[in-house]
Amino acid sequence: MVIDAHQHIWDPAQASYPWLTSDLHPIDRAFALDEALPLHREVGVEGCVLVEASDDPDDARLMERAADAHPEVLGIVMYSPVSDPVQLAHDLDPTTRHERVVGVRNLIHHHPDPDWMLREAFDEGLGVLEALGLPFDVVAVSSRHLYNLTTVSERHPRLRLVVDHLGKPPVGGDLGEWRRAIRTVAANPLTAAKLSGLYDDSRPAAWTPDDLRPIVDHALEVFGPERLMYGGDWPISVRAGGYRRVWDGISQCLLHLGDDEREAVLSQTATDVYGLAPRGPRNDVGMNID
Repeated sequence: MVIDAHQHIWDPAQASYPWLTSDLHPIDRAFALDEALPLHREVGVEGCVLVEASDDPDDARLMERAADAHPEVLGIVMYSPVSDPVQLAHDLDPTTRHERVVGVRNLIHHHPDPDWMLREAFDEGLGVLEALGLPFDVVAVSSRHLYNLTTVSERHPRLRLVVDHLGKPPVGGDLGEWRRAIRTVAANPLTAAKLSGLYDDSRPAAWTPDDLRPIVDHALEVFGPERLMYGGDWPISVRAGGYRRVWDGISQCLLHLGDDEREAVLSQTATDVYGLAPRGPRNDVGMNID
């Protein structure tokens, strides 16, 4: 089973997406999971993890409705305010949260303070996640963000962290600082990372598999396949050439791996990190048959 561990949906009519402006055309519109699933099937992806696209509770509700409608959704990484530990604990109450919630993400890179994760209230919220055993997905877009994860790991030694998009290395550029920073992050055995979003946001289509290869090779060296997972980053990846092009580019970088190693990246790591469970087919009245 191949799992896409980083799949988005959004709908500006149902939630607020302040970052989704007209300069991001052609993705400045609603994207539903129904549009992604044929792309998944074309390359052999059978399940996915939906990941928040906005720090808005309505975005979480949108993903929950999609999970209810589609057995392909194996997990939801939702938004809940980590800097508000009381609200976070309420949202994640194991007796009431949606059964497919497997983690939390906040768009930390939208905050002007690069040390947002280290603030007292946020740190307390990370403690809530640690106590619940839920991973925190980190949108690290700078070496400062990455180095801060070592402090987070020291404060919360049982907290599982997931670095989205490998911390946004400079694809096609000088990888020296990124290599050092990501190696430091990978020293924590409870930190995993996603092979996703590997393109320059200012020129998203200007990449080749040869640009990705040194990045993926270094990630494999420092994390190992057992702590890396594939993510298609759709529909952001529409701007990078489309789902198939991104899949093919990452797949080419994994050709030298053995079957077990490739299985780890394409499904087992996501299953282990997020605690994913398969879902049964749906009957003709739309109920899951588990």
